[in-house]
Amino acid sequence: MVSAPKYRRTLSNTVSGPSTRTSAPAPILENDIMNGDTDEHTSLLGRAQNGDRKASIRDFFLNRHHTPGMESEHKFVRYPAHAFNVTKVTLFSNYVNILLVFVPLGIVAGACGWDPTTVFILNFLAIVPLAAVLSFATEEISIKLGQTMGGLLNATFGNAVELIVSIVALRNNEIRIVQSSMLGSILSNILLVLGCCFLAGGIHNTSHGTATGIEQGFNQTVASTMSSLMAVASASLIIPATLYAALTKSQTDSRANILILSHGTAIILLILYVLYLVFQLRTHARLFDAENEGEDDDEESEEPKMSPWAAGGVLVLVTIGVAICAEYLVGSIEAVVETMHISKTFIGLILLPIVGNAAEHVTAVVVAVKDKMDLAMGVAIGSSMQIALLVTPFLVILGWIIDVPMTLHFETFETVVFFLSVLVVTYVIQDGKSNYLEGAMLLGLYLIIALAFLVYPDDAADVGGLVVRSVKSMVGF
Repeated sequence: MVSAPKYRRTLSNTVSGPSTRTSAPAPILENDIMNGDTDEHTSLLGRAQNGDRKASIRDFFLNRHHTPGMESEHKFVRYPAHAFNVTKVTLFSNYVNILLVFVPLGIVAGACGWDPTTVFILNFLAIVPLAAVLSFATEEISIKLGQTMGGLLNATFGNAVELIVSIVALRNNEIRIVQSSMLGSILSNILLVLGCCFLAGGIHNTSHGTATGIEQGFNQTVASTMSSLMAVASASLIIPATLYAALTKSQTDSRANILILSHGTAIILLILYVLYLVFQLRTHARLFDAENEGEDDDEESEEPKMSPWAAGGVLVLVTIGVAICAEYLVGSIEAVVETMHISKTFIGLILLPIVGNAAEHVTAVVVAVKDKMDLAMGVAIGSSMQIALLVTPFLVILGWIIDVPMTLHFETFETVVFFLSVLVVTYVIQDGKSNYLEGAMLLGLYLIIALAFLVYPDDAADVGGLVVRSVKSMVGF
């Protein structure tokens, strides 16, 4: 998701509360008792040593702010203590990190050639916590870089998991997987996540009355800007499909023309994304920070939980882990399709988007329940827009570089589904208010789409003229 570091910190503090640092209590030494250096906290029976030993063990394993040995003068003690402290901070950063046990299992399963279904499931579960750790390390680095550079870093690594999985699939010439996973990431954000936010927030605030009336409000200007950019992204998919329909009876090479159109469109979308970053982080930053103005005065500046070098090391290691798990995950898709009798489109459109954003999706629902709808909107719509304007065009350009014919010509059915979804979301958020009924509508539409793609075969014919007729009927022609 595209956001400034201040936005990320507000999102984190809303979910878990602002972080506070506490120093470990100084242990009471036996020499202090012998020398008479005691006070009212000193054990009368000399049992402080056992208590200190238990406290040291507890600090060593559970204290996420300090590890004994970090202040040692010996580097062979200090360096391992710092490394272990970074490990603790990383593991305690998110509750989904309990799933990290599946990372070695998934790698071993893939390396040893286990059953493809088992390999797929293990690596599927492994990438979920890796995505959460990747997001945490990015936020830690962003705190030190400032608003502009931090925003750019978040823009780069915000959807890194989807990007890595798609690059692996693109290298294996799995263009259908790449296209469906990009479309699925967008649909899961604007329909599933936004629908859950509206539904959970609406029900909670209707029963508890924490919002004005029984509706929740959000920044209408920001929502309108994001929905407009999403409409442009949907148009960038409709135009190639329409051109493909127009060229069906032409003698020219339609695939070559579609490829040229896709390359040019991808470059234009990347330029629009850069302009959006300037719009969000520089020229109109006040619009995107309006929801935080009241909190920033009372909020102390949050200090990072680890150094930038440590966070960078975590970022590199997790990226390598995601790449390895993604390699085995994509490599097992073919066998899973044959074994489970489901289409590649369903795997890419419905299952893979869950991998990269599961933790962030839950966070969006939590902040929606706490009546922080601007933050929830930023997660849902902002992440979708990043996929549409940055990741997908980048993959088209990457395919151009490595000579893989990745285009913006999606299947007709997928294009119509995307257009209708963006249209519905635009209508829902245009008034700047939300309620549980609107959330139920978005969730219902997502379930209908999931059911449709469950029965949608990979070899379905691409009837090009259907796009033209569907778009004309929707706009009233």
